Amino acid sequence: MQGGKAMFDDTPLTGKEIQEFRKYLEIDKIKKTKLLYSQLMDSRDIDRLALIFAEDALCEFGPYGTWNGRKEIHENYKQVFQPGGDFETIEPYGGFHSTTNQWVELTSPTTAVSRIYLHDIVHEPDPRSNPVIWYGLYDEDYIKVGDEWQIKRCTLQYLWPKRIITCDWPGAFPP
Repeated sequence: MQGGKAMFDDTPLTGKEIQEFRKYLEIDKIKKTKLLYSQLMDSRDIDRLALIFAEDALCEFGPYGTWNGRKEIHENYKQVFQPGGDFETIEPYGGFHSTTNQWVELTSPTTAVSRIYLHDIVHEPDPRSNPVIWYGLYDEDYIKVGDEWQIKRCTLQYLWPKRIITCDWPGAFPP
C-alpha cells in the first residue's frame, strides 16, 4: 500500500494487458527451463538433462565440440561427467553451473532466443585454488513442443580464462 491506498485497483485487465501477461508467462517458462538445466547438470542427472533439449538440438561447446541431436548430447554429457572425464569434480553439486542475467525474447508463439551469463565454479578443498572454471555467455534458441519449452540451439561463448567464441559473436541481440 502506498499512502494508504492499494497500488492496484480492481479494474479488469485490458486485452493488451492480458496479451502482455501471457507473454511474460511464456518467458518465465523458458527461464524455468534454463534454471532446471543448471540444477540437473549440477546434480549430475544427465538422463533428465538431455530431455530439456529438442530431439534435433544443436550444442556448440567450443573446446567440448559440437553436439548434434538429443542422443549425442546425452552421450557427451555422460562422458564429460564420468570418472576420468573433463571435470575433476564429478559428484553431485561438486560445482555450480550458475546462470544469471537471462534475457529472453519471444520471436513467435513457439520460438524464442535467449542470452544468459555463465559463472562455472568448482568446490575445491584448497581455499587458495581458483574455483572458477569458466565465465561465458550462452546464446540459445528455444522451441515450444506441446506445453514445454526445449532448447533447440545452445551456443556457449567462452570468455575466461581463455576466449573461445564463434566467428559471428556477439551479433545483434536481441534480434
